[in-house]
Parts: sequence; C-alpha cells; structure tokens
Amino acid sequence: MDFDTGLERCPANHQPLTPLLFLERAGAVFPDHTAVVHGALRRSYRELRDRCRRLASALAERGIGRGDVVAALLPNIPEMVEAHYGVPMAGAVLNTINTRLDADTIAYILGHGEAKAVIVDREFAPLLRAALAIAGVSPLLVEVDDPEAPEAARADTLGGLGYEALLAEGDPGFAWEMPRDEWDAITLNYTSGTTGRPKGVVYHHRGAQLLATGNVLSAGMGRHPVYLWTLPMFHCNGWCFPWTVCAVAGTHVCLRAVRGEAMWRLMAEHGVSHMCGAPVVMAALLDTPEEQKRALPRQVQFVVAGAPPPEAVLARMREAGFNVLHVYGLTECYGPAVVNEWHAEWDALPPPEQAKLMARQGVRYLALEDLQVMDPAAMAPVPADGVAMGEVMMRGNVVMKGYLKDREATEKAFAGGWFRTGDLAVRYPDGYVQLRDRSKDIIISGGENISSIEVEDRLYRHPAVAMAAVVAKPDDKWGEVPCAFVELKPGASATEAELIAFCREGLAGFKAPKQVVFTELPRTSTGKIQKHVLRTRIRPG
Repeated sequence: MDFDTGLERCPANHQPLTPLLFLERAGAVFPDHTAVVHGALRRSYRELRDRCRRLASALAERGIGRGDVVAALLPNIPEMVEAHYGVPMAGAVLNTINTRLDADTIAYILGHGEAKAVIVDREFAPLLRAALAIAGVSPLLVEVDDPEAPEAARADTLGGLGYEALLAEGDPGFAWEMPRDEWDAITLNYTSGTTGRPKGVVYHHRGAQLLATGNVLSAGMGRHPVYLWTLPMFHCNGWCFPWTVCAVAGTHVCLRAVRGEAMWRLMAEHGVSHMCGAPVVMAALLDTPEEQKRALPRQVQFVVAGAPPPEAVLARMREAGFNVLHVYGLTECYGPAVVNEWHAEWDALPPPEQAKLMARQGVRYLALEDLQVMDPAAMAPVPADGVAMGEVMMRGNVVMKGYLKDREATEKAFAGGWFRTGDLAVRYPDGYVQLRDRSKDIIISGGENISSIEVEDRLYRHPAVAMAAVVAKPDDKWGEVPCAFVELKPGASATEAELIAFCREGLAGFKAPKQVVFTELPRTSTGKIQKHVLRTRIRPG
C-alpha cells in the first residue's frame, strides 16, 4: 500500500512546531487571566500577548529580523518573559546572558554572537558598559527601568532607548510570521567549555516546543499553575519554562533576586504551585528565619537539578510543604531532559532508601527519544547492573542544533550519532541512570557551569603558583564549589586568602575557588595531573 503518493505535506496538514503559539492561544482563550505578577504589577494574557507583538514589531521596524541576535542582560522580570516571545516573533534569535559573568566573558559573547541589540536592566549598566568597551561593538541599547530595582541601580544609564519607548513604536496587532522551518534557531545560550571560553549552543523552535511540553508532563502542571521564578531565565532559557507556563496559561511570578523572605511571601500571597532551582534555592528556603516564613496555601512542586538533595534536606523540604522532583540535563539539551520518575510505592520505604532512590538522575523525558549509558570506545550500552560505568549519551529532538561557529566541537559532540554529554554514569536494572563523575571537569555550582581550566588558568597567572588543579568539592548549599590544589614555586609563598582574592579579581565571583589546598600534585608517569586522586581527598568514601 502506498501511503505517500497524493498524501504530500501542505500548509493544511503540516506546520512548524514553535512555542510562540502557546502565547497566542493563551491570549485568545484566557485573555483576562493573570499572566505576569511583579511587585504591584499585574498583566493579563491579553496584555502580555500585545506587548510581545509590540516588541516584535518595533524590532522589525528597526531592521532586526531573521538570523539577527538580540541579547538580554536581565534578571527575572516581566521584560525577560516578553523577550522570549517578542524577539523570535520578529524572526530574530534571543541570547540571554548570565548576569553573574565578568565583563570580559560578556564581551566575548556579544562579539561571538554578533548581537544587533542588547536589552539591559539598568542594574547591569556598569557591567555592560565595561563589556562594550572591551568588545568594541555598538549594538542598539534598550534599557529597562524596573521599579522593583534598587533605587541606586535605576539611576545609571547607558544613554540607550527606553524599553517602554521601544514598545510604543510597535503595533499590538503585528502579524508576526511563523518560523519558515521548525529547525530555525530560536535562542542562543552560552555554556562553559573545557577551554574556558563559552560555546554558543543553538536551540530550534521544534526543540523548544517539545521540551516545554515535556516540562508540563514531568512537573505535573495542570491548567493555570502559578510559577515562581527562582530559576534564572538566562540559564537554558529558564529550562524552557517561559514557554511552559504559557502553554498551560499559568501565572509568571517574577523575582529579581532569590531571597528567603521574598520567596515565602510570594508563595503565600499568590498560591505558588511550582518552582525550579539548584540546591542553593532549597537552602535559602530552609534557612530563612522562622519569623519570615509564611504558611503555604498548597503543596509546592520543587524541581531541582544538580547534586541530589541529601536525606536530611529532603525530609525538611517535605515538612515545609514541598514535593521535590529531581531532574538532570545540560545546556545542550534545553535544560532538563532526564527525570527521576517517582513511584508511589517508594513512599512506603524508609527515608534512607528514599534518599538513595532520589539520588538517581532517572529516565528520559517523554520529549527525549533515547538515553543510554555507553562504552564510548565500543559505542555499546554498558550492563545495567548499577556498577559498570559509561558515558551518558542522548539523541532526539531536544538536543541542540550544535555549537555556533564551531563545526569541530559540534562534530565531536555528535560523533557516532549520539550527543556525548561527557558525564559518566551507571545504569540500574530498572533503567534509571545515576551520575558518577564529570569527565569534562565542569563544576556545577548553584546550577551554573564553571570550567576548571578557566580557574586554573587564572591561578597560573599568580607569580607564586607553579602548578594548579581545580576540582569539584561537594557543598550542601551550592551542590558543588571549586576547590584548588596548588603547588607553589620553590621559595615562593602565598596564602589561601590571597589566591582566592586574586581569582576574584580576574573571574566572576562564583568561579573563584572556595578552598585552596597547598600540596604536591599527584602525577602520572607522563606528568599529567591525576585529578581523580585529588577528588578522593575531598570526597571521603
């Protein structure tokens, strides 16, 4: 039987997948439902849709369109939500930049991504000013004056166009065009590479739509959830939740900075149902003084990535009114693509056994087609015995297009027809995966990637340092933090505080080591530093 002839694709039966239609549907079906909350601000879905159309229209009128990059240096405010729709509605590509990065790295990102415009919150005007001076580029500057920002921060200006003035140029009835193909780029995200310089990970409309709907299923989000923005939207596009929330006509509760008192207040006032973050967000919630905590009107689903929560933390989270869901992913797979699917019968197990099960990263998202733990040499799955170690590999529609302007790195990452994560893991008989190590030596601290080589390069610039090796040290608050092992030059001297301060002068603060150990570094017969030996020194057992 021929099921192809006379049954070709046409506009009537085939349209590109894109998350942009989530907002159009929510604006049409639930126009008066609250879409965004920020301080005293409340915006409906009709208003959010119209503002995103205005942004797209204004950008298009200024000549920004298909293939152009619009960068955003913003905290979790309404304008960041709007950028996730308005920028791609103009056909452009959104590049959300980590606000914690140093000026030199931001300068590199602006130059490498060839940003035609930058939307910046005035709090980060000094940072962008320094980055632009280094980059030597002159993109269109659009400034956001957020009334919830610190007063002193609002006073600084780069002399750019006001965000509201830009929107005033746009048409709320703008007939934006669908992507020509669902493979078209929608966003550009930079992730730390082993060379220290970030790599540009390109997302397409298809992957963004699929991962966003995968979040709905994995996080158990019904209609009209209330989502608290504790996960940075600059990180993997907030794991695609700017699109996820609108898919189910939920409410975005914005938050400029993660603070314990503010989180408890917003959860209580708005009936928050979902939130995401690294273990550090859990710590901020649990460590909030009792007098600042508020009674929660409903159980909150907390989606956590990074280091698995310790047993004691899990118990405290449950007592405080949270249900914890452990996920795993990378920037290259749009954020979370693996989830620890919890079985109801596990609730009857003793707490230590539950914590042991929770420590596993889990199984593939419904939106990910394949997840394996493979022998990277033989390209065959390792035994599912919980002992044999291999590399985590993925393939499917929520894997990136590739690395911008880096064909070699892209081909290396996709060698053998799989995305090679570089993470080492075991697989259990029930199919659940658990990480054992990170072969690329990337440290994940508070949900942010830190290249050990970048930190080592900084340490080598100190006149007293002969050799340096940086590894991840487990940390209850941040999940992992950098720990530096340093061998000094003969006759030279330096203190731990001195080297940490030296690193902070040349790196973003979160990348500086939290501990420095002075020792002779273990080496192989060929002189290569044995990092696995160093890890055992700070990971007892």
